[in-house]
Amino acid sequence: MGHLSIGTLLYIIIGVLVANANGYLVDMTTLPHIVSAVLAIALWPLILLQVNLHVSF
Repeated sequence: MGHLSIGTLLYIIIGVLVANANGYLVDMTTLPHIVSAVLAIALWPLILLQVNLHVSF
């Protein structure tokens, strides 16, 4: 089993906090909402630049 570095763990934690603060983790009932949440966590610096990562199918 691999180990996460401290930097990677911090990046994910900050991503969850930023995504939650911007409403990406509110409604996780449909696939587009789940995809939006994953993108928001992974690409959280873009959210700080006001990029909209909400996905719709």
